[in-house]
Amino acid sequence: MTSTVLVVDFGAQYAQLIARRVREAHVYSEIVPSTITAEEVAARQPSAIVLSGGPKSVYETPAPSLDPAIYELGVPILGICYGAQLMAQQLGGEVAATGGGEYGRTELSRHGVSDILVEVPATSHCWMSHGDAISAVPPGFHITASTPLAPIAVMENSDRRLYGVQYHPEVAHCEYGQEILERFLHLIAEIPATWTNTNIIDEQVELIRSQVGSERVLCALSGGVDSAVAAALVTRAVGQQLTCVFVDTGLMRSNEGEQIEQTFVRQFGVDLIHVKAADRFFDALAGVTDPEQKRKIIGELFIREFEAVARDLADGGTGPRFLVQGTLYPDVIESGSGHAANIKSHHNVGGLPEDMAFELVEPLRNLFKDEVRRVGEELGLPADIVWRQPFPGPGLAVRIVGEVTRERAEILRAADHVVVDEVKKAGLYRQLWQSFAVLPAVRTVGVMGDGRTYAYPIIIRAVTSDDAMTADWARLPYEVVEAISSRLIREVPGVNRVALDVTSKPPGTIEWE
Repeated sequence: MTSTVLVVDFGAQYAQLIARRVREAHVYSEIVPSTITAEEVAARQPSAIVLSGGPKSVYETPAPSLDPAIYELGVPILGICYGAQLMAQQLGGEVAATGGGEYGRTELSRHGVSDILVEVPATSHCWMSHGDAISAVPPGFHITASTPLAPIAVMENSDRRLYGVQYHPEVAHCEYGQEILERFLHLIAEIPATWTNTNIIDEQVELIRSQVGSERVLCALSGGVDSAVAAALVTRAVGQQLTCVFVDTGLMRSNEGEQIEQTFVRQFGVDLIHVKAADRFFDALAGVTDPEQKRKIIGELFIREFEAVARDLADGGTGPRFLVQGTLYPDVIESGSGHAANIKSHHNVGGLPEDMAFELVEPLRNLFKDEVRRVGEELGLPADIVWRQPFPGPGLAVRIVGEVTRERAEILRAADHVVVDEVKKAGLYRQLWQSFAVLPAVRTVGVMGDGRTYAYPIIIRAVTSDDAMTADWARLPYEVVEAISSRLIREVPGVNRVALDVTSKPPGTIEWE
């Protein structure tokens, strides 16, 4: 039987990041809602439980809670941030507002003997995000670490194997964070490190087979790594039952359609239907400037195109009722999940029509991009697909600020080709999470030759990231920026100015809308 860790979600943006870190420790993890009962937990027989952070205060009404009987099951529990505060409150401790708050890198000081801080030196840096703090520990707990505004940064009850940390060990910027998690998992909970990507593949193949049975399946294939890996997983599960559909929206990158056909038809022998729907997408987007409305329009049109394909394939009978999407966890969490904030509606999550005729198959829904890439490599997909930079489903529409027209799409497509081409020439493509061009909704005065121009600026956007949940702007070498700028002005009609975006996420997003 596979050892399982349950990550209880209290509405944190990073609940899945915790689950991911657990999997990186080669332990299988699942996310469960905070409404789970002790009886339901006991039925799952977890080897350990992790309580996530959350945006609420534990003393607010309403605020997410936990069935207190879960603490009595004898399962090792690690509470993180909100999870630690909730544990303290429910077991007889106290939580109060700090009067300040700690956000970002904070100095952590150890105190006394600890089960989980063995590898952590006397002083280190942790990653904080809190305005409340534990002010009194419950009976049976002792304090093993503090920060300037959190006198109880770590509390431990070794006898009951209950632990609470005020900070976020799952965040990459937290020193010794992964070591703390692994010590909790391997030494305290005594879980062996046996979970691998192969386990993920085997699990998803079985789930897909169980879901679709012998029925036919459509796959929304964009050419990116997410849909490619999803298609590969479903192919392994149900083989010839799968038909891939590429919808050319007119908002794709340069030569996208040709590349997709060459890769998936010629190389993999996939049954591919190429739908040329640019006219319908541009007509539907005419006059629309609101980014959420754009996403929802595109999401609905995608589904309608897939429904039309399903009707054609039915030929008077029953067509495919399952649709495969390469939905990832960041798509889901940014579109709003439970108590988590809605950052933006992804076309394949918040933009789907309520009356669609398909049942979704989303084998990557709980994974991050880097996990998907590892699965893709395990499935034998070529490196040029696995390591392709992310390209959003709505395509150039979320990189065109304001109205989406054919003219503006052509300008951006040409500009984007230049940016990517120069990044590849510089050998930086694999180092960057994304690199692309943006077309804003303004024109600027310029001069070319001896004449005045009134044309569009192009914004260069390049970021580094591990999972798209956060990102930093890439420090491109000046000579690369210069090469891109010169070519954009020289080669792309309608462009007379170039700017470089130096905004991280947060406060910005990776895309422009």
